[in-house]
Amino acid sequence: MTVLFRPAVRADAREIARLFQISSEGCADYIWSQIAQPGQSLLDVGEQRYAREGVIFSYENCLIAEAEAEGRVIGMMHSFVMRHDPEAQPETDPVLAPYADMEIPDTLYISSLALHEGWRSLGLGQQFLQQARERCRDLGVEGLSLIDYAANTGARRFYERHGFEIVKTCQITPHPLIRVTGEAYLMHCPLSR
Repeated sequence: MTVLFRPAVRADAREIARLFQISSEGCADYIWSQIAQPGQSLLDVGEQRYAREGVIFSYENCLIAEAEAEGRVIGMMHSFVMRHDPEAQPETDPVLAPYADMEIPDTLYISSLALHEGWRSLGLGQQFLQQARERCRDLGVEGLSLIDYAANTGARRFYERHGFEIVKTCQITPHPLIRVTGEAYLMHCPLSR
């Protein structure tokens, strides 16, 4: 089956939220739970978040993989340029605070790369990374960065095969919505690799 890679559109926002739920190991659900209105589902919050425009966490920063014959979203990558913000307020949320300094300025930060079941191990992740490298060149940034979890050994091996190295670690703060424990890894891949 032919897979088409295309920029996301606003109508993809709900599927983007579903894929974030897969890739974030519960972190997206935790963030959305902090802003949900009473009775609002976390998926609805995620959909609203990614339907916005002109902000980092928007469909505008997503690349979609679509099963062309069916017109069905099968995966996505969300990325944005990580910039140093000297005026940023310190993170006080106990679950999110460990990630506060897990950043590499002037890199394209991949905050999510996810594929639905049945579409993994087909080379699509590698194609997403190639698209990310091309975007790095277009934006003039020096490489890629992302956060992975120690518990997710398959993803870590995938990223290491594609030139990423662990450059920093932090301890995950346990929470009922977070599906992993242990360490999180900041990984970096220079554009030259």
